Amino acid sequence: MFGLHGLSKVKRLLLGIFVLLVVDLIWVASSEVTEYIFKDAHYDKPFFTTYIKTSMFSVYLLGFIFFEPWRQQCKNKTSSMTINNGGNEAVSQEVMTEPQYVPAKFDDKTSGTESDDSTSINRSVRFSKVNEVRQLSESYAEDALIARLSYSASLRAEESRLRANSKLTVKQVAKLALLFCVLWFVGNFSYQEALKDTEAGIVNVLSSTSGLFTLVCAAIYPSSSADRFTLSKLSAVLLSIGGIVMVSLADLSFEDQIPVGALWALCGSMLYALYLVSLRRRVDHEDKLDITMFFGFVGVFCVLFLWPGFLILHYSGSELFRLPDSRQWLFIAINGLIGTVLSEVLWLWGCFLTSSLIATLALSLTIPLTMLTDVFWKGVTYHWMFYVGSVPVFIAFFAVSLLTHYETWDPVLLCFKKILHCFCRRRLLPRVREIDREQTESLIDGSS
Repeated sequence: MFGLHGLSKVKRLLLGIFVLLVVDLIWVASSEVTEYIFKDAHYDKPFFTTYIKTSMFSVYLLGFIFFEPWRQQCKNKTSSMTINNGGNEAVSQEVMTEPQYVPAKFDDKTSGTESDDSTSINRSVRFSKVNEVRQLSESYAEDALIARLSYSASLRAEESRLRANSKLTVKQVAKLALLFCVLWFVGNFSYQEALKDTEAGIVNVLSSTSGLFTLVCAAIYPSSSADRFTLSKLSAVLLSIGGIVMVSLADLSFEDQIPVGALWALCGSMLYALYLVSLRRRVDHEDKLDITMFFGFVGVFCVLFLWPGFLILHYSGSELFRLPDSRQWLFIAINGLIGTVLSEVLWLWGCFLTSSLIATLALSLTIPLTMLTDVFWKGVTYHWMFYVGSVPVFIAFFAVSLLTHYETWDPVLLCFKKILHCFCRRRLLPRVREIDREQTESLIDGSS
C-alpha cells in the first residue's frame, strides 16, 4: 500500500506503530463524539449510527472511476499459446493485439515528366500497399523487457511482478468483504452499544482486553511468524490486563454495579480479535489486498443485507427508528468519515505493517489518552490507581513491539529455564555430594 514495499523490517515496524498511534488519537476523539451524540445530543441510536457510518465505506468504490489500476483489474487478461498443425508455434489472438494497417513508406520523389494520370495511378498503388502491424500483449511484452534487463534489475522486476500477480482480484476482494462484513459490523455495533450506557473510559478499558483474545486466536490460527505464541507475549498481555484491572477498580466508584455496556465492550473486543486474526490468516501481506477496495465492498454489503435490523429493533422496542435532525446528522457524518472510514483503513494497514497482537494492544493506549481528555475537557477526577494502572499498559505495548521485531527471542522463557536449572541444581547437588562421600568411604574401607 502507498508503494512502501521496499521498506526494511525495522522501518515497517516503526511506521506501523506510528500509524496505530494516530489511529488511537482518532478513536479517542471518535468515542467522545459518539458519547456526545448519544447523551448530549439525545440521539442514542447505536444501530442507526453504526449502519450510517459503515455505509460511508462505499465512498471508496469511487476509486473505480478515478483510479486507473482498479479499472484495469476488471478487464480479463488472458494469454495463451497455440500449436498449429505443422508443429510450429503460432501466437494466438490473446498474445498478439489486433492488427493495425499502416501505409508502406515509399520515396515521394517522382519524375517531372510524368503525366497527371500516371501520378494518380502511382499514388493509388502506393497506398494500396500497406503493412500489417501487431504488438505483443502486456504480459509478453513485460517478459521481453525483463529478458533485456541486467541480473539485479531483472530480480527486482520479477519480484514486483510476482507481488502484482499475488494481489487479490476484484472478485476475490468482494468475496472476502462479504465474508467479514457481518463480523465487523457486529463488533463495531457492540462498541457503539457499550458507549450508549457506559463512560467512554471504562469502555476503552474493557475493549483493550482484545489483546488476550488475539493472542489466543493467533496461537491457534497463526498467520505469520510475528504472531507465534511465546511466554513473553503472554506475560506482556497479562501485564496489560493487570493495568486494566487496576483502572477498572479505580473506576468502580462511577458505577453502582457492573454496567451492561461492559458486556457489550467485552463482546466487541472478542469479535474484533476474531475478525483481525481471521483476516490476517487469509491475507498475510498488505500488497495482496487493496484495503480501501475491501472496506468499500464492506460498506456496500452492509447496506444491502443489514437493513432488516431496523425493522427487528423497531418492532421489538429495542431501538425505535427516528431520523436525526440536521445538527445530529452533522456530528454523525463527521464522526463516520474520520472515526470510521479513515481510522479503520489506517488501523488495518498498521496491523499489516506490525502484527495482529500489536494492533489490538494499541487499543489499550486509548486509556491514558481518554483519561487525559476526560480530565481536561470534562473535569473528571480519577483515583490514583487509574494513573498507575495505565503504566503497565504502555510497557506491554512497547514490549510486544520489541518481541515482534525479535521473533525468536523469548526472555521470559529463558529466565524460567535458568531459574529451573538453578533450582534443580541446588536440589541435586547435596544428593550428589552424599553419594560421593558414601563411595569414598566404601573405597577406604575396602582398601583397609
